[in-house]
Amino acid sequence: MPAKVSLSNTVMKVYFIPGLGADKRVFKHIQLPGGFDMVHMEWIQPGSRESLPSYAYRLGKTIDQGSPFALVGLSFGGMLATEISRQLRPAKTILIASIPAAANLPPYFKMIAPLQLHKILPIGLFQQASLAKRLFTTETEEDKDLLRTIIRETDPHFIRWALGAIQSWKNAPAPEGIYHIHGTSDNLLPSRYVRPTHQIIGGGHLMVMNRAGEVNEMLAGILEEG
Repeated sequence: MPAKVSLSNTVMKVYFIPGLGADKRVFKHIQLPGGFDMVHMEWIQPGSRESLPSYAYRLGKTIDQGSPFALVGLSFGGMLATEISRQLRPAKTILIASIPAAANLPPYFKMIAPLQLHKILPIGLFQQASLAKRLFTTETEEDKDLLRTIIRETDPHFIRWALGAIQSWKNAPAPEGIYHIHGTSDNLLPSRYVRPTHQIIGGGHLMVMNRAGEVNEMLAGILEEG
């Protein structure tokens, strides 16, 4: 069970893990209520055949466990947050546009897994597809430019590893006490395959950018609860 949140005046650190192909800049519109300090986790270099839980274990070692803390994971970062929460005792674990267990992956992820396409397809194709999609999304032009920059700067070796780690991810049911914010119009991880604790009607996969106000309200409610 997650550790209880202290009611003292001590500021709690909230560690944010971005999604695949992103970094801390994707959280530019996210604001936490008073009493909480946002800490952005930096990617570490994965082993060539490292599993998702193993990577999460090493990433979790960068967290200061000297006082209660919370985790927030976006998309792929939420999968890592789930695995970290198995190993550590965060006061709160919050997923955004993510899944808490491998069983929640959409069927098409499972269908292509045996093909091992991440090993043979040029990673540039994934990046180009992501860049093209930005032309038709609802983010502001400023945010679209930022997302294009982030995608271009992403390490292709990290993308290749992460795609393989997701496809081979096997885990037990999600730990208890996980909070999950999901949009009903998420096209990458459709809401019909998950059971989120909080929903944003019409929210897409990048709600942290174009629906940040609603995400901020939900984060505040969850963090301040109890």
